[in-house]
Amino acid sequence: MIDLNLNVEPAMPMRKDFRIGCIGSGFIMRDCHLVAYRDAGFHPFAISSRTPENAEAVAKLRGIPHVYRTSKELIQDERVEILDIAVPPDRQLEIVRYAVKFGHIKGILCQKPLAMNMQEAREIVSLCEEAGIKLGVNSNMRYDQSIRALKTILERGYLGEPVLATIEMRATPHWQDFLRHYETIGILNMGIHHIDAFRYLFGDPENITAVTRRDPRTKFKHIDGISQYTFQYGSELMATSLDDVWAWPGEGAEKDIYIKWRVEGLEGFAQGTIGWPGYPERTPSTLEFTTKQSPSEWFRPLWEGVWFPDAFQGTMAQLLRAVETNTEPEIGGRDNLVTMALVEACYRSIAEQRTIAFSEAFS
Repeated sequence: MIDLNLNVEPAMPMRKDFRIGCIGSGFIMRDCHLVAYRDAGFHPFAISSRTPENAEAVAKLRGIPHVYRTSKELIQDERVEILDIAVPPDRQLEIVRYAVKFGHIKGILCQKPLAMNMQEAREIVSLCEEAGIKLGVNSNMRYDQSIRALKTILERGYLGEPVLATIEMRATPHWQDFLRHYETIGILNMGIHHIDAFRYLFGDPENITAVTRRDPRTKFKHIDGISQYTFQYGSELMATSLDDVWAWPGEGAEKDIYIKWRVEGLEGFAQGTIGWPGYPERTPSTLEFTTKQSPSEWFRPLWEGVWFPDAFQGTMAQLLRAVETNTEPEIGGRDNLVTMALVEACYRSIAEQRTIAFSEAFS
């Protein structure tokens, strides 16, 4: 019997009224975090931004009672229990360095990537561990409904031993302005979703191979535009992603924008789409699978939730559960260092034009 209750909803904390201090007022905070938190019944208590007028506007729009002109002023408020940081990753470390000085901060949710390099990521993790603060990372693709359903399908053995997994992304991103100061843009800031999803689904690989070329649309200097990377596992499973940020040559040509994934196993296969390219329309991700356990049938579960913004309920919920139970978050800082190491292994593979062993990723 195939059970289509596939655990797509995140587990919620017993206590939902933790007072959350929100740092940042851009799109990801305004239209994703705060919408998701409202729907989940969480309690955004305060907000700050580099542009105080933006913080005021978002507070009014989303019903946040307290507004601060700076992140330091917000952090100093002893009523704030949880920090939700939504600023560019190269600014997260300075905020964490200040926040860990205050004993009333119980948990911090950082964006991914955790930092622009491994050294700063390790410092963030160490600072929080030394201060006894739970650190969660907003690796929100783990809470996309199709990816969570796929995880359940794999755990139940419907597909048997995995043989091949693929993610194919055709999308034209808007690179944030801060990325102009860095050369590592595609894998670190977009591909990291797929790298972390592979870890969530299959664990850590034995070998990593990556190739890339520049994106003709991106005029500032960069190493990785269009990228392909493959993880090889001890079981011989191959997990590979093609991240195509060219995808569409521009006006005058038709668009075909999508994210698709597929997993083939010895007993069946599953495939699906990620609804994000349809944003702001609510476009649920999809999944269909077939298995020898129920021959000649396709199973196509449906759900109303969407990756953006609903998945952000899960990333905050897993942090709040960790705080209330004094356990490590599901997407904790220490775990995320492995994702960061695999990102750096991809860049090393590109630079050295060779396959990188997992053990080398930490050397």
